[in-house]
Amino acid sequence: MGRLTGGDPSLLRRINSAVVLHALRATDCATLTEITRVTGLSRPTVEGVVEGLIEAGLVVEKAAEEGAARRQGRPARRFRFRAEAGHLLGVEVGARRVAVLLADLDGRVIGSHAKDVAETTEADERLERLRGAVAELLRRAGVARGSLRAVGVATPGIVEADGTVRLGTALPGWTGLRLGERLSRSFKCPVLVENDANAAAVAEHWKGAATETDDVVYVLAGLSPGAGSLIGGRLHRGYGGAAGEIGALHLLGREVTPETLLSTTDEPLHPLDEQAVAEVFAQAREGDQRARAAVDRFIQRLVHDVAALALALDPELVVVGGWAAGLDGVLDPLRRELARYCLRPPRVTLSRLGDAAVATGALRLALDHVEEQLFTVEGRATPFPPRGRDRS
Repeated sequence: MGRLTGGDPSLLRRINSAVVLHALRATDCATLTEITRVTGLSRPTVEGVVEGLIEAGLVVEKAAEEGAARRQGRPARRFRFRAEAGHLLGVEVGARRVAVLLADLDGRVIGSHAKDVAETTEADERLERLRGAVAELLRRAGVARGSLRAVGVATPGIVEADGTVRLGTALPGWTGLRLGERLSRSFKCPVLVENDANAAAVAEHWKGAATETDDVVYVLAGLSPGAGSLIGGRLHRGYGGAAGEIGALHLLGREVTPETLLSTTDEPLHPLDEQAVAEVFAQAREGDQRARAAVDRFIQRLVHDVAALALALDPELVVVGGWAAGLDGVLDPLRRELARYCLRPPRVTLSRLGDAAVATGALRLALDHVEEQLFTVEGRATPFPPRGRDRS
């Protein structure tokens, strides 16, 4: 990379700072000579930038190994990125639990905590349980709340850009909830709210089954299945944030509702909640014929819905998570259905992250935000863009 010259000197300093910081973050530690070689900046520039990053608390000089000075003379100064200079939260708000992951600025998870929540819990109480889980996690980890740089939150429902849940039928009192605004009162850092299936897709691309592909659909199979998709490695939310809402396909001429699909009697399953559905799945595993038929209907419905999405997006990979990941026989019917309709059928696999996918995706979104702050200067990316996948 050639030296950056001309223009606004303060802008140039910020760009150089971002370049040096990224070079340090990409390795365990480096000398000034190594940083100079990697960045293409001059030695005096690198020295000045590193001193500024030390003052900002983002870089620290690494202590020389014991005995190194006696054996080899004075060793070269080595520096490292201070991943502990700030922290991130990844939060899952689910029907039956709230879960929180705590990570450093490298995205390394250093703690987790979850609290069970009843499906009937109202919004205010659910948010209070979430705040309690966060407080407990920070206390256990010995991390001050002021150290948080960003909080990612994943929730069921259609989420608008400002963090408002435009439509959320899975949780009581969730439709119209200004979730981002409500949670921002508890933090001094940005709070980023995303749909849970979208977050899970991001997680699988980062640390799960989709690390080797940029065109992927993640299916979150629950009471009303949803899907998140990445196109060219970028999350596809759609015009109104409702991309992947395959659970609504029954409204387009497919009137068979989940209550009817999963019923083991002549009446719709009521109440339709996770506990009732889990009982149907358990009965099916024990050999109950009506339960087995209900599960087969559920799988067939899911297969058709996913096939419709795959035809529209033409992904390389379909990752199946949520309840369906624990169902016997869900992958083969899906593969057969996709082979019938797709010119080049996508690969189909189960989620590698399981129950951790949603919170992990929320954490990745928080990390993306921090990386953008660290490595983007006034709308222009640095020559060393942040990596979108696991650094470990």
